Amino acid sequence: MSSILIILAAIVAIIGFVILIYNGLVMKRQRVNQAFADVDVQLKQRQNLIPNLVETVKGYASHEKETLNAVIAARSAAQSASTPAEMSQAEGMLTASLGKLFALAEAYPDLKANTNFLQLQSELSTIEDKLAAARRFYNSAVQDYNTSREQFPGSIIAGMFNFEEREFFDVGVEGREALSQVPEVKF
Repeated sequence: MSSILIILAAIVAIIGFVILIYNGLVMKRQRVNQAFADVDVQLKQRQNLIPNLVETVKGYASHEKETLNAVIAARSAAQSASTPAEMSQAEGMLTASLGKLFALAEAYPDLKANTNFLQLQSELSTIEDKLAAARRFYNSAVQDYNTSREQFPGSIIAGMFNFEEREFFDVGVEGREALSQVPEVKF
């Protein structure tokens, strides 16, 4: 009788342990999903601000079509990206093209003094700060989730219930190269 109780207690303890690990993985996966949604909101706000910025610059530097078209193309690519890896690469290219746009603004004193341009630049700077914080939170949540699903015994539960690995939000090698290039300004 007592050995049956010990076996039942061991089975209940094992089941309880599995449930705790499973629920922990679910909680961390939801934290990753929520963090990704936060990044996505900031990216959408940034993408929605860009047409106004391009139109403002276009009024002063309409003959700089190559730079303006590059910003528009980068924005389109960023909007069509769906995975974190695609989004981070596209956003890296968008950041690089925006850098060229702001460098272009340096060549036009009237544009630099334009109230609308300054306001849009300030809004973009605020969004960039929020976006950086959201990316850090997302990458932290991904690191916590991926670590939990790879450590024993979580790896067994993750494998049984198809907890897939998540990607970090990283600009990648190509994006880093684009961000490290100094924008070309023509006078």
